Amino acid sequence: MSDNLPFEIQLEIMKKLPVKSLIQFRSVSKTWKYTIDSTHFISTYSSQAPHLLVSHEHDSIYISIADDHNFPQHQLSLTTPQLIHHCDTIDSSHGLLCLYIDYLSFHPTHFKMNMVVLWNVSIRKLVGVVVPNVGNGMFKTEVGFGVCRETVDPKIVKITYIDNEKDVETVTSIPWQVEVFSLSDGVWRLPYNNLPRKSIRLTHVQVALDGFIYWLAENRIRMDNENKTCSLIVSFDMTSEEFREVRLPDCLAQTARCNLYMSKLRESLVVVEQSVEANNLDFVVWIMEDGVSKSFTKLFGGNVYTPEYAWVLGFRNNGEVIIEIIDDGAGKLVVYEPSSEHINDLGIINMKWSLSVCSYKETLLLLDHPYLTVYNGNNTLKFEDDLSHEQIKSLLKM
Repeated sequence: MSDNLPFEIQLEIMKKLPVKSLIQFRSVSKTWKYTIDSTHFISTYSSQAPHLLVSHEHDSIYISIADDHNFPQHQLSLTTPQLIHHCDTIDSSHGLLCLYIDYLSFHPTHFKMNMVVLWNVSIRKLVGVVVPNVGNGMFKTEVGFGVCRETVDPKIVKITYIDNEKDVETVTSIPWQVEVFSLSDGVWRLPYNNLPRKSIRLTHVQVALDGFIYWLAENRIRMDNENKTCSLIVSFDMTSEEFREVRLPDCLAQTARCNLYMSKLRESLVVVEQSVEANNLDFVVWIMEDGVSKSFTKLFGGNVYTPEYAWVLGFRNNGEVIIEIIDDGAGKLVVYEPSSEHINDLGIINMKWSLSVCSYKETLLLLDHPYLTVYNGNNTLKFEDDLSHEQIKSLLKM
């Protein structure tokens, strides 16, 4: 870069470069390495180029697709670290992909231990966080992830609550137990603020957006001697660490949670109401308008004929809908253009129900970490080698 340009201008130019170029710049001079490695530069850098990450969770295959005017031509198959083989994808935030490892599908007690992995797909670095006291049996645990807007500090939220409606009424212990892990602290701690009502049950569907983590949820109520549910959204402010409830329009609140999906469209939260039937998918996209009281507006709808079944998985940056279509036991990804109703096959096929899609932008978060860092209570382990599940479990004596 020319020495004739003031350093401040060079710095602003560098913030718009792709991660690969910045990594190369670090070897040019000590000044550039010091600048790029600084906490300030890492926290303020964010590439403007959007990408889609397609996960084949059954085969542990991850494909990054540049979400630009050449979509879907620029595809890159990522080298998958051993630690994230056969993980469930939770969400992405600020360029970090959050995955969940369920080490034990069954445990004789009510609680067990799992792990959350944060993966920077751009610089190939990972952070593993052991999640203690995971609910099992009558208790259920959901994990949320996002990056705090003010501090750019990755946070993991662990919520354990009573799962069964009958137990909600009879168990007198604390119905919700919440712990927060901040990467800057490296330990789990209890938040200081309010918790949701004990009648609320979360789903696995979560979105991190603009400093909040959102979950699709349902409120379990007893009415006329019957158990009834009402769909809603629960939010967690990553700065104040407060929970809030977001009401849905009546038509969505009365919709069964299995027919609702939540995602983000550019920088907005959207809820998808979908009717999944054999050979046909009907869906309506609602967008949240952020005001004093959050409200939802109907954005558009669509109808897709399918050989068997189909459902919405997410959105491109330009608003096109990403759909998984099931055909002859396999799942394939297509893109639906709302205005023309045209469907474009992406040529990505895997076992049915094993595909997931999330959007991300390149980031330098975790650049100051070794290849793999594992947090287990008060112990922190650091590695420069690619370790497997079994090796980690052996080291942690899990």
